[in-house]
Amino acid sequence: MEIEIRKKKLRGEDGYKLLSIRIPSELYEQLDQIAKEANTSRNEIINILLEEGVKSVIIRE
Repeated sequence: MEIEIRKKKLRGEDGYKLLSIRIPSELYEQLDQIAKEANTSRNEIINILLEEGVKSVIIRE
């Protein structure tokens, strides 16, 4: 009998970085509510919002 074990990529080798931030409780609750309504994780919602936000940034001098 063979037992197959697949190797997992180590943390940091999956193309993602860990970021720790502090946000107001109200914003946390809003993100949590959006995630529940979308039936997805808070992490996924934050990634979507950050991607869209970064696209819309204009830096002026």
